[in-house]
Amino acid sequence: MSATPSNDIPLPALKGAQLVGAGLLLAAANFIAVLDTTIANVSVPTISGALGASTSQGTYVITSYAVAEAITVPLTGWLAGRFGAVRVFVTSMLMFGLFSALCGMANSLEMLVLFRVLQGLAGGPLMPMSQTLLLRIFPKEKAAAATGLWAMTTLIAPIMGPILGGVICDNMHWSFIFLINVPVAVLCAWRGWSLLKQYETKLAKVSIDVVGLVLLIVWVAALQLMLDEGKDKDWFNSPEIVGLAIVAAIGFAAFMIWELTEKHPVVNLRVFRHRGYSASVLTICLAFGAFFGATVLTPLWLQSYMGYTSTWAGYTTAVSGILAVLAAPLAANMSARFDPRPLVFFGVLWLGMVTLFRTQSNLDMTQWQIALPLLFQGLGMPFFFVPLTGLALASVDEEETASAAGLMSFCRTVSGAFATSLVNTSWESKTTYNRAELAGLTDRTGEVSTLLSQNGYGLEQARGTIDQMVQAQSVMLATNQIFLIAGCAFVLAAIAIWLAPKPTRVADTSAAH
Repeated sequence: MSATPSNDIPLPALKGAQLVGAGLLLAAANFIAVLDTTIANVSVPTISGALGASTSQGTYVITSYAVAEAITVPLTGWLAGRFGAVRVFVTSMLMFGLFSALCGMANSLEMLVLFRVLQGLAGGPLMPMSQTLLLRIFPKEKAAAATGLWAMTTLIAPIMGPILGGVICDNMHWSFIFLINVPVAVLCAWRGWSLLKQYETKLAKVSIDVVGLVLLIVWVAALQLMLDEGKDKDWFNSPEIVGLAIVAAIGFAAFMIWELTEKHPVVNLRVFRHRGYSASVLTICLAFGAFFGATVLTPLWLQSYMGYTSTWAGYTTAVSGILAVLAAPLAANMSARFDPRPLVFFGVLWLGMVTLFRTQSNLDMTQWQIALPLLFQGLGMPFFFVPLTGLALASVDEEETASAAGLMSFCRTVSGAFATSLVNTSWESKTTYNRAELAGLTDRTGEVSTLLSQNGYGLEQARGTIDQMVQAQSVMLATNQIFLIAGCAFVLAAIAIWLAPKPTRVADTSAAH
């Protein structure tokens, strides 16, 4: 995860409209890469239904993209050094557009997941490359504005994802959630090359840790497949799941040993020797896993059992970004002036308290009652992400900043993908358990059946109605139980940040993405 190489030769400066155009182009590239991490969240029931798959299998559309994107992160520095930052950006942009088009044309879940993996591999370099090139083309006195533009797209894209996904699924074919990327990708690649080729970086024969990269792919892929497929194959009663678990365990052990002894590792695990960095990564893994898992679960619950359309599920979940955007400048300002640990503690604990409050959800809630906690939840998000990144990077040596930022991004993204699979599995298993418990307690005296019969229901209609009520309540209980687990994970994450010592410097967070 080496830093992108830079030229020492003075660069011709873009001016006026060209500079603004290049900035907007790079921001748009970052926007669509981040957008695709959330645009499918509210679309899973629609996509899975159209492709003849279950809703739980439909979540592979989310996890496959996230894992593939995370795996590409360690390669970004090597790719930029070997082929040039601008060439990597333009090629990634074109490949992202191509695989987005193929996602839109997929006619089976297997094909869609395959193309989502390829889309994630192409999209991985877009975030760090867009940020690197923004800082390269803008004068130093405007670097803060460039970083602000990039950060704003990073914050707004996850908000727009559920809204766009919902509106498209309800008014157009689901494929357009991927096809809308194509014109943006083509435009960014075409104009990007013409505007940015003068900023190309020097090429260097940078070595790559092939063995480490292969081991990384093997253990991450095996573990993700085990988590995704376990619930459908009865977990460790299946030889396939046992095999995947063994591959993941051996692959992870081999990966750790190799990376700690390799001279130029693909992932610099030595940065974990810094206590502040280790505590920060532990915090972000716990907190982001809880956050992303709950974020994926909410629209599934709303659409499957609360009668929401994709559009309204998107509107409801997107409100969490409103206060996040408004509070982000304050969080950034405070992070630069104060000890970041209390800020992180407040942000993560706030997320935990709101999530624990959501454990009181019920089937009679209005949209506003569901959306209001999500709105207030957004207040904690920038106090979680912004100072935590600064704390992590301030804890490592300056020459390790780029590799530490890349590793942190990898851990964050993978924890979100793993959490999505675990939440999906737990939601189904807890629903089944709750249903079994409630079924034995429901209408023992027959009063409900009698009341329904008196209102004109036939025997089978009455049984069907009672069964639907039991199922809905089972899902509601399971949803609240998942929120409880997520809330506890947030609390643990908030406590973990105090394992980090107070930082002695303010880090340059431009390497983070």
